[in-house]
Amino acid sequence: MRFNYTVISLALVATLSACGGSGSDSGDTETPTVGFSFAATEMITNITDDIIVAGYADLAAQGDALLLATQTLLTSTSQADLVAAQNAWKAARQPWEQGEAHIFGPVDSLSIDPHLDSWPLNTTDLQTQLDNSEGFDAETIKGWNDDVQGFHTMEYLLFGDGVNSNTKQIADLTTKEREYLIALAEVFRDYAVQLDDAWQVSYNPQDTNALPYAELLKTPGDANNAIYSSELAVIEELINGMIGIVDEVGNGKIADPFGESLATADTSKVESQYSWNSLTDFADNIIGVRNVYQGELTGSADKTGLIDFVAAADAQLSARVASEIDDAITKIQAISGTTDMPFRQAILDEAGRERVQTAVDALTTLQTSLESDVLPLLSEWNS
Repeated sequence: MRFNYTVISLALVATLSACGGSGSDSGDTETPTVGFSFAATEMITNITDDIIVAGYADLAAQGDALLLATQTLLTSTSQADLVAAQNAWKAARQPWEQGEAHIFGPVDSLSIDPHLDSWPLNTTDLQTQLDNSEGFDAETIKGWNDDVQGFHTMEYLLFGDGVNSNTKQIADLTTKEREYLIALAEVFRDYAVQLDDAWQVSYNPQDTNALPYAELLKTPGDANNAIYSSELAVIEELINGMIGIVDEVGNGKIADPFGESLATADTSKVESQYSWNSLTDFADNIIGVRNVYQGELTGSADKTGLIDFVAAADAQLSARVASEIDDAITKIQAISGTTDMPFRQAILDEAGRERVQTAVDALTTLQTSLESDVLPLLSEWNS
């Protein structure tokens, strides 16, 4: 239950009622305090530096590692080298997917999201590029459509079509595929570095006076801050970021391929289907929500997060939302069942579909809490 009045305020109201609360002394009475108080500066700084900036710095580092792993494939005949490149792709995928819980700012304004993560993949145009291109270089690829570059083009080349297996053989990796992979990884690395720089150096590379985007989050209301007028605006951005990805996972990434029934399930709409990494992606999306909500990465020292903002208004709600986040992650991971079933197969399996629906229900519960209970707290906060 959420209380809009403090105990002291309620006692004051009762006292004033007993005394009449009017007449010549009315100017000396205090106005009851409505809502709740919370000092948000530390929380905003912590989430910005330890979650968002740290995540994009990790993405840039993983981009470097992915490029090196693909370069090793140029003349390699070792299956271990291909597996290493596949693992490097998965390692880069993690900070990206967790970062979708705060997919605002430069990742949007610089169009980095579609450059890195457009889906579905255009396999027809991809094959045309392989058939007709004499060579591949990063700058040329940057001018191509987003659906033949980024995560999922690399995924297709690294893992195969994903229909019966997600294990490609090094002997099946053609010379052109290797060259394309290396150029794609270089493009990926460049965009990841650009995103990292936007948060830590300048959010607008065309404006030498532009601040790092991290500073905009941490200095709302500053004269040089044209994005955020107040801490309330920053917290609203963070909460809406969480709502957005919970909605996308439940009502888009899962629901679209799931269909209304087994007969309408469509595996072609499954994201990360070639690597069979879909369930890890979905879980990472909600782990990203948990990172922002808790204010720290799993296993890290306790820091101030949105959970503390919510607790200042309603301790029970704060704990409930934390539990709903954990439950959604657990239910997503449980979709694989006891046989480690990939998502593209689970939506075609009756028992698998029941597990999928359970996960969707958990996501719906979480989204409702964020929209109906957490977001309205902004109007009650004495900022």
